[in-house]
Amino acid sequence: MRNRKPVLPALLLGFFGLVLSAAAAPKGRLFIIGGGERSESMMRKFVELAALVKSGRIVVIPLSGDSPDESGASMVAEFGKLGRTDTVVFNPTREQASKPENALILDEAGGVYFTGGDQARVTKVLLATPVHKKLIEIYENGAVIGGTSAGAAIMSEIMITGDEKRPPEAGHEFETLEAGQVLTTPGLGFIKTTIIDQHFATRKRHNRLISLIAENPSLLGVGIDEDTAIIVNPDKTFDVIGDKDVIVYDPSQTKVSVSPGKIIGLTGMIMHVLLPGARFDLKTRKVLTP
Repeated sequence: MRNRKPVLPALLLGFFGLVLSAAAAPKGRLFIIGGGERSESMMRKFVELAALVKSGRIVVIPLSGDSPDESGASMVAEFGKLGRTDTVVFNPTREQASKPENALILDEAGGVYFTGGDQARVTKVLLATPVHKKLIEIYENGAVIGGTSAGAAIMSEIMITGDEKRPPEAGHEFETLEAGQVLTTPGLGFIKTTIIDQHFATRKRHNRLISLIAENPSLLGVGIDEDTAIIVNPDKTFDVIGDKDVIVYDPSQTKVSVSPGKIIGLTGMIMHVLLPGARFDLKTRKVLTP
């Protein structure tokens, strides 16, 4: 697996300080899908939320995929069947994303959708560019920002890359709760209080998210399973929709210890397993509906 180092940390501190200073109460929503299948009812909900803003047009950004042209066209067809025949694909290079005029494609967007693949490809192109700034701006002003799999990972400020420090054999990834093992880079930062993980229960990703939460105890860990999504609302609650579950790790009362071998111990961790229909308050860290 590839080892990745944090990308432009000093630049990003300044970028987020300037751009997100007014983002305490965004009017938009985040539509974060854990991967797997997307039901028609789920995607119809995304279209309905996009339709609440300006033209309602959806912009698909397929940067994370191996075949972005193919995945972009597939999403255009999928949204077209749901009535959004004006959906467009935006697949810029880093150079193109760095030109302010190219961010204008997002001006009338009611929704932006990131496809799955490798999340590092997205941040490599968009991070701290005028396009990134415009994405945050339209989210603040009411647009819905959605994504699946890699498109979910990019949502948080601390982004899981999918890699770890040691080079594991295939099939033996993330076998320990270990300090300093999970590699992260800055994400697009739409949600700042939470680390998002995806394909969660299906791919047994508990170890890596618990390890990160132990190292970042001010943050929540939210693991979204396949065929499932959370919708983060302007009031900082999120609703669970889909077919499976969402696991929330709350380390606010946790005591963390680390062995000489860097193995992590935790006591007092709060864990919630939320089914579709549940609502969770990110401010109070309480489940609002069962």
